[in-house]
Amino acid sequence: MITSASNPRLKLIRKLASRHQRDKLGLFVCEGEDLVAAGLDAELEPVEALIDVDRPALAERLPRAELVAPELMAEVSTLPHPARVVAVFRRADLPAGTDAPVGLALWHVGDPGNIGTLLRAADALGPAFVALSAGCADPTGPKALRASAGAVFRVPVGRFDGAPAPLVALVPRAPRALWDLELGERTTFVLGAEREGLPGDVLARCDETVSIPLAEDSDSLNVAMAGTIALYEAKRRA
Repeated sequence: MITSASNPRLKLIRKLASRHQRDKLGLFVCEGEDLVAAGLDAELEPVEALIDVDRPALAERLPRAELVAPELMAEVSTLPHPARVVAVFRRADLPAGTDAPVGLALWHVGDPGNIGTLLRAADALGPAFVALSAGCADPTGPKALRASAGAVFRVPVGRFDGAPAPLVALVPRAPRALWDLELGERTTFVLGAEREGLPGDVLARCDETVSIPLAEDSDSLNVAMAGTIALYEAKRRA
């Protein structure tokens, strides 16, 4: 049983709180039985697994997991109530690409909660991919993972520049409504951060520009809500 805060496994968990270290090592941490179980259900093999000795969870699915003293699990946990199980997975084992017929291309969406929510929407309303530009939040960061509710293990993630045409920009106000758009066999909806929106050069690369019609006094939708509505509309017509 791990009883020392200087244990190498605990040091790794703490190190992976940093995006720089996740990028460098190609690893990320999942906390809690639901997220860890989602990774195991996707047939990913954990690099490391730790279980609270006083509150064991998923022990039967993690035969090589290390038992950890409760106070040490609490120390490394980012949750309000410390996780009963923590696992480290490889980023390279996550689904990748932009081959699904529908997808979201996100430009500088820096809120990890929005990234995770859009992954969850793509999982529920797919098959769909999510493509991320530089400047987007890390989908394997703790907040994005929690918001994704395990969808990160099922939804392919690609690069913004690799998102396939036709590209449909979603903006707050446009002459054409999303409902009036003809959707072909493939569609990539392009969304930007809520304050900055999509810059001119990105809009110029898009084949269509549409809006989700809103009430007169409403300025815009949260990016996660807008992306979810777009995916729903594509699913409804499929």
